[in-house]
Amino acid sequence: MAKNRAPKRPHGRLGRPPKALAGDVESRILDAAQHVFLGKGYQSASMDEIAELAPASKPTIYSYFPGKEALFAAVVARVINGLTGFEGYTPAGRTVQDKLMSLGTELVERFIKDTVGVTRVTIAEADRFPALSRHLHEAARDRAADAVSHLLNDATDPLSRTSKSPFSNKRSIATAQIFMDLILLPMLMRSLMGDEARVLRRDLPSFVRERVNFFLAACEAGWTG
Repeated sequence: MAKNRAPKRPHGRLGRPPKALAGDVESRILDAAQHVFLGKGYQSASMDEIAELAPASKPTIYSYFPGKEALFAAVVARVINGLTGFEGYTPAGRTVQDKLMSLGTELVERFIKDTVGVTRVTIAEADRFPALSRHLHEAARDRAADAVSHLLNDATDPLSRTSKSPFSNKRSIATAQIFMDLILLPMLMRSLMGDEARVLRRDLPSFVRERVNFFLAACEAGWTG
């Protein structure tokens, strides 16, 4: 699994960053916070360490985020945005199967790269922040389903023009959720149980092909039955 690299830390006194590091202060804070939360968990993470790693003074951090809980929630929200932001993405391939395999692979790759660590930390803190844990699951699922439904409709055109097709507008969200459950959830469970990213990527092509074929067969049976 890809390591979560720490932001580069300059030498010298902490506080106001030099001009070369000024950039997007909020992004640097979130980068540092994500690294510390993933490395130590929420409870053991300290605002002092995040401030040093950013680098930014604690008053600067508190001007963006009122506390550690708000900072953790912002890290989770940014990860969800990265997972579900499909603007400008187009599945590769000429056939419906090729396009759905491209989309399924993209979903898993995004998850492997950015989401596993935050998911683990959020699950570990579910008793402390049950609303945040629910938000991670619901927001990621709902936003991804909305984006994937549009991509499914594009990938399966002209099938989506058929009134009995499961890719029609009324059923596209539910169909997208089924697609994600078939492909993303098994990889999520494998990762959470300890499978490394290299193992998941090794198995990914055959796994996605098998699941896409099953998905298309089930959809065909659904609209012809």
